[in-house]
Amino acid sequence: MTFMEHGPGPARRALAEWARAVTQARWFALGVLALILVNAALLGAETYRGMAQEWQTGLRAAEHVCLAAFTVEIVLRMCAHADRPRDFFRDPWNIFDLAVVVCAFLPLVRENTTVLRLLRLARVLRTARFLPQLRIVMVAVARSLPGTVSFLLVGALLLYVYAMVGWLFFGDADPEQYGSIGRAVLTLFLLMTLDGLGDAVHAGLGISRWSLLYYVSYVLIASFVLVNVLIGVVISSLEEARELERERVEDRRPPGPLSAAGGCDHGRELSARIAAARRALDDLEAGLRHVPQKPSTRARRGA
Repeated sequence: MTFMEHGPGPARRALAEWARAVTQARWFALGVLALILVNAALLGAETYRGMAQEWQTGLRAAEHVCLAAFTVEIVLRMCAHADRPRDFFRDPWNIFDLAVVVCAFLPLVRENTTVLRLLRLARVLRTARFLPQLRIVMVAVARSLPGTVSFLLVGALLLYVYAMVGWLFFGDADPEQYGSIGRAVLTLFLLMTLDGLGDAVHAGLGISRWSLLYYVSYVLIASFVLVNVLIGVVISSLEEARELERERVEDRRPPGPLSAAGGCDHGRELSARIAAARRALDDLEAGLRHVPQKPSTRARRGA
């Protein structure tokens, strides 16, 4: 018989239940979150040269302690899936945490200071795992990427068209802003934020009155229509991310002791009522059998 036929053994189930109880505890999540914040503070302290040189040994020891703690954390999370190892890799956060920890032990990474610091910086992103609202925002940003790419393509096309028109109309009179397609694109990109719009309109009116139509149409399309479309895409992705987070929490929520006890009590009460109804029917049937039957009307008339 294979292992899949027998399923996980009692030792694995016990280990998984114990590790799952530890990793799902509130104090464990708060401890890991505090450890991530400490790691971020250490990383920030290393940016000060004086402090990094003076406390070099202490900072390095603290980094080793943080790495050891993160290693213990990921081992506990893997033990929590000892009875179902494949479920560990179904969670993207588990894969991300495992990659961050494993890469820290690779010789090529440990010898490269820049890569090691970037890897330590990636640990700060793990705060999203313990902050539901931040996790929802990050998921929403990831889900809005396809819509954002479409927005960028439309925006790039709009910038190119208006930059070419601006170069044709204002290139000779205002070469500093519209002397080339690159300068025109940069100018219009800054105007998308409405920064310096008044100066640009006044300068354009000095060249031609049609510049007012040019700037008004551009601002309406770029700053109002496109930006609102992007906001709508992000808000829609945010709602989808909230729904996914709600489903994720409901799927992983174990049945509480009160609900389980309530369910058992309700089942027992229903079984007792059914049994009582059956006994009542049996007693009624037995009573009807012992009742003497009255003679019919025809029999009495014949007598």
